[in-house]
Amino acid sequence: MDNSPYLLTDKQLIEVLCMTQSPTAVHVSEDAVIQAANDAMINVWGKDRSVIGKSLADALPELKGQPFIDMFKRVWNEGITFTGTDTPANLVVNGELQTFYFDFEYKPIKDGNGKTYAILHTANDVTERYLGRHREQHLIEELTATNEELTAANEEVRASNEELAAINEELQAITEELRLSEEFLQNANNELSASENRFRQLIAQAPVGICLIGAHDFMVQEVNNAYLQLVGRPREFFEGRTIWQIVPEAEQTYAPIMNGVIETGIAYAANEHRLILSRAGADEEVLVNFVYEPILGQDGQVSAIMVLAIEVTDMVTARKKIEQAEERSRLAVDAAGIGIFDLDLQTGIPVVSGKFNEIFDLDSPPGKDTIEPLIHPDDRQTRADAHAEALQSGQLFYEARLWHQNGPIRWVRAQGKVFYKSDNAPDRILGTVLDITAYKELQQQKDDFISIASHELKTPITSLKASLQLMDRIKDKSEQTMIPKLIMQSRKSVERVSALVEDLLNVSRLQQSDIRLNKSHFILSQLVNAVANPISIIAKHKIIITGNLELQVYADEHRIDQVLTNFLNNAVKYAPSSETIEVDIHTAEDYVTVSVTDYGPGIPFEKQQHLFDRYYRVDPSGHQGSGLGLGLYICEEIITRHNGSIGVNSVEGKGSTFWFRLPL
Repeated sequence: MDNSPYLLTDKQLIEVLCMTQSPTAVHVSEDAVIQAANDAMINVWGKDRSVIGKSLADALPELKGQPFIDMFKRVWNEGITFTGTDTPANLVVNGELQTFYFDFEYKPIKDGNGKTYAILHTANDVTERYLGRHREQHLIEELTATNEELTAANEEVRASNEELAAINEELQAITEELRLSEEFLQNANNELSASENRFRQLIAQAPVGICLIGAHDFMVQEVNNAYLQLVGRPREFFEGRTIWQIVPEAEQTYAPIMNGVIETGIAYAANEHRLILSRAGADEEVLVNFVYEPILGQDGQVSAIMVLAIEVTDMVTARKKIEQAEERSRLAVDAAGIGIFDLDLQTGIPVVSGKFNEIFDLDSPPGKDTIEPLIHPDDRQTRADAHAEALQSGQLFYEARLWHQNGPIRWVRAQGKVFYKSDNAPDRILGTVLDITAYKELQQQKDDFISIASHELKTPITSLKASLQLMDRIKDKSEQTMIPKLIMQSRKSVERVSALVEDLLNVSRLQQSDIRLNKSHFILSQLVNAVANPISIIAKHKIIITGNLELQVYADEHRIDQVLTNFLNNAVKYAPSSETIEVDIHTAEDYVTVSVTDYGPGIPFEKQQHLFDRYYRVDPSGHQGSGLGLGLYICEEIITRHNGSIGVNSVEGKGSTFWFRLPL
């Protein structure tokens, strides 16, 4: 079966149906605008195809004053059908106004609401038939009069042999005309038969399934091979059967629809309609596009239903697969945060995706000169050079900053491939853009960390190296009293290096999930005291512990020790003028909250949200203290692994409160 997705349009169907020798035209609107007309109708009008698209009055001005234009208006406005037999019409043919006689029909074609949307115009030129009949009638009347004269005046008839001879010749002429009329009718019948055969051939060869069904008995009158293949039945199975005997599985759904078309005379069409057909002995679900088209008889009633159907199962399946693939691709691109562009190298105008507009903060599709002003001035030449290089290499790549007047600078990476015309001239660039701001920030953090780590490790190592050099110099001299001091200094340097290395190891373990919690029951206030005492002695700060001092928790004591030590050391480091540091332990619902409060300078609001980020330091210059910016990051990871939460509350000039919460 031909599964071509091509379907005839309404216009094509009209053109196909108008490919008959019978003069046929289709008009629209109250002015009877000629929408379509076959060659036979054009010849009847004595015009050429330039009349297509004109109103009837403009195309055939000689019809003004004749009843036909008004008939068309009534057909359009009232939805009635006009027919006529032996109707005279004055037409200009070959430049001469002549009178012709027609059998015609003006039929309204209506939509589902009963509103006329077209007029089907058919006309047969019966001038010869009309004139022949009238000549025949005229001659019969003359013969009748002559016979009466012969009966009344037999003597006069005998005296008028010459006149009778003339009349006899006229009779012979009439006989010849009758013979010619008979031949004409025979030729017309032959032409009609040929036209019917052509129509049947058209049905048989059509790639669309066609079945002609009687409106009164539902007997199948004509069926083509495409329809046989669609329903999975042999041709002999159709002989002497109604359509519902042939496809009983379709009767329940489609019989009411066909009955409605017969009753209303209104066609019914459906697209991608699901249908269960019994083919090759098995029920099979297929998708079809079909039309039930009513065929009207001479009495204006529906005499038959022409079914046009084509299976579109494979087409719909393929389309859905394509749609699904496109949707998966779109979701993948959206999930990756990638913007797509298609740059026409001739016009310079790109076609872009929604994500592209989002990255460049555009409210409407970009034009030729939209993108360049958004690029940072220092990177515009980089972009221009990358595009010039792409025309040579076929590959586009560059990274640039976006310059927003009301927002932060962001980085983007553009990649693309050049496509060429048949003459190898560059035609377009298809590519992607990606917001790499986070990546650039991570790179900057890495560079900052390397700088910080180098600086932090260099200081104690330099001190340790100097101490060792001094001890080496005086080991055999009398100034050995300095050795204990140098040893203490060396120990502190080693401890500082060890602390930095421990922080790095903790981060590495956290990232690899190597840190395991060794939980046990312990009294929280006792751990706070153990941490606070040495710090208060060295720093000379007064550390006050309040709250529930008898509360016992179940946690990793060593890790909670790390968190408390970090909180208290930070309070001492960043609030040196705060005489007291308060540690509070209180419970609420099923959690215990431990808070460490200092009364130092506080932390700016815009920096508070970054305090627990890896490698972040409040004072990156290092003026207030040293460190890698890992302490609070490690604290957050420890508390999170305890299914707790951590945070900070701070007001500039009033101090800061760092807290963590653990489940009881």
